[in-house]
Amino acid sequence: MIDPISPLADLAPPVRSFASDNFAGVHPAVLEAIAHADAGHQPAYGDDIQTARCAERFNELFDADVVTRLTFNGTGANILALATLMGHLPGPHHAIVCSSWAHINIDETGAPERILATKLIDLASDDGKIRPHQLRELGPLQGNVHHVQPGIVSITQPTELGALYTPVEITAICETAHQMGMLVHLDGARIANATAALGGTREALRSFTVDTGVDVLSFGGTKIGAMGAEAVVFLNRDVSSGSEYLRKQVTQLSSKMRYLAAQFNGLLADDLWIELGANANAMARSLHTEVAHLEDIELGPAPEANSMYPFLPKKILDPLQQWSFFWDWDESRNQVRWMAGWDTTQSDVEQFVGGIRRLLEQQS
Repeated sequence: MIDPISPLADLAPPVRSFASDNFAGVHPAVLEAIAHADAGHQPAYGDDIQTARCAERFNELFDADVVTRLTFNGTGANILALATLMGHLPGPHHAIVCSSWAHINIDETGAPERILATKLIDLASDDGKIRPHQLRELGPLQGNVHHVQPGIVSITQPTELGALYTPVEITAICETAHQMGMLVHLDGARIANATAALGGTREALRSFTVDTGVDVLSFGGTKIGAMGAEAVVFLNRDVSSGSEYLRKQVTQLSSKMRYLAAQFNGLLADDLWIELGANANAMARSLHTEVAHLEDIELGPAPEANSMYPFLPKKILDPLQQWSFFWDWDESRNQVRWMAGWDTTQSDVEQFVGGIRRLLEQQS
């Protein structure tokens, strides 16, 4: 609750905060799709009309015969994807290579290590990206009996620091990984934001996924308007076998699959998911533009997707965060994270900036 003596006590905060795109609600089209699916009886565990249509939509989306496995959440999607890839490596002595910032490394409570019984080799990165030369530097590990063997490369698009890989960069990673005998996973929890930023079309999506050599990706739905639905999409069908069994083993098989599928059917229709990602990106850029000229705030470059990581003066950080919540990022440096959602509006931006302005004026 806001301090009654705060300079912002009489100012209404934005309706939609800049804390996280996970804070956003469910898009009306998704609710409508769920309601439409909630008619009569349908076979369980994916043998229903909605799931069949969802599989067709993903084939159309990638213009390829892909294998799609729906899951409940992002961690579950990542674990299913990685578990399946591990099963296609020659032996249980392989590790997953990822950025030091990777969600699987710092935000999944050790799920890969615990559930997959494997090691993560996390590579240092200032922006969350992996570079091909870092993979090549792992070469001496290969064939050395004293070292775990690099087997999978996992990248995130956009990264956990909001940076975007270009299609050329992902192609180079895939080529290097495959030359070294590794498979490639792409964590696309915010794939809608990446797609919107890189062209806003299905062709743009394909340019950094199926066209680059990515073997499997986690396709996010929850952050872009779903109630709770993610998809594991095997672009390389050769490494998809066994995924139907592993999904059950990692507790991601929904008995009433039609409700997960309906959410994607609502989002993928008419490329609504790209439109929603584009709005989140645009609102993040608008917020950056509105704040950029204010004194005492270090913003950094304009956001590539829907997040930014500004440094705020301590004198405004606490009251601003109390008034309209957002997450700390690096408390030692007063760095925070602001993130726009699919439903963020220009009014939200202006209201939030108004609060910042008032605090700067009152505490200057």
